[in-house]
Amino acid sequence: MEKKIKISVLGDGGWGTALSLLLDRKGYSVTLWSAFRDYAGVLQEKRENIKFLKGFRLPDSISISSDLDEVVRNGELLIFAVPTQYLRSVLSRIRPEQIKGKTVVSVAKGIEKGTLLCPTEIIKACLPCERLAVLSGPSHAEEVARKLPCCVVVASSSREVAQAVQEIFMDRSFRIYTSDDVSGVELGGAVKNVIAIAAGICDGLEFGSNTKAALLSRGLSEIVRLGSRRGAQINTFFGLSGLGDLVTTCISEFGRNRKVGELLGKGMKLSGILLGMEMVAEGIETTRSVMNLAAKYGVEMPISNEVYKVLFEEKNPRQAVEDLMLREPKMEVA
Repeated sequence: MEKKIKISVLGDGGWGTALSLLLDRKGYSVTLWSAFRDYAGVLQEKRENIKFLKGFRLPDSISISSDLDEVVRNGELLIFAVPTQYLRSVLSRIRPEQIKGKTVVSVAKGIEKGTLLCPTEIIKACLPCERLAVLSGPSHAEEVARKLPCCVVVASSSREVAQAVQEIFMDRSFRIYTSDDVSGVELGGAVKNVIAIAAGICDGLEFGSNTKAALLSRGLSEIVRLGSRRGAQINTFFGLSGLGDLVTTCISEFGRNRKVGELLGKGMKLSGILLGMEMVAEGIETTRSVMNLAAKYGVEMPISNEVYKVLFEEKNPRQAVEDLMLREPKMEVA
């Protein structure tokens, strides 16, 4: 791919904005798409994403648009940074001929409710996309925008596509590895958000480092069990899109899912938390999907199950932790 190709980033959240900044400074022609015309006008006027990535100027070289047809038609590389639960509705507005021959990269992390599909699976179900990849890993938008060192992974069934995307994104502060395990990379990025809610609950209850360490290690075991049953490569979950992303999401101040859990641990109701949030916490709806997948594949996921009960059955968070601690004694196995 040529250096000056046109790249369209669909989704004006923090992550889509941070990637736009990254690709713009690499010399690409970047267009950032907003789903809302009014907010596209705000971005254009202020040259700052005041809702989702405050404090970072959008260079004049980044185009802003709310015209989906134009953005998709003009982009040679399409990056879908739309939250998983809204992805299908956006894809339904795109005509198959508009993406013919183009490379499509998904950067969302979630599992669609109802269908239990990950983002690239949704894309393939909606559009005849031949050049498809997923980019995932421990990559908070605020740190990427600040050019702090970051490593992620791009996965595709095509080695050529993975390497092409690797070359486009990689720079001195954003290192890319490649993988052929699309399922594992996407599942790790999705389920870690459920564990992050549990980590936030621990923070809200003012538990310590011992608790967080136990949660991360046992949470990773749940991800591995589910992933292996779905045919993913187990080693993937000990890499950037698994363990790496899990650690970052569970400890970072920027983690939206961890913050939801923290507020739950402090006694707030989910409805009240959602009213005060501008950004989407993917882990909430993903929790429903994860429990449906666990039932489908016969996988035991006690931490995820307790998160579900806290979120949707208003179970007391402290009681949920106690119930986890008092489960039947057993050997430590993955």
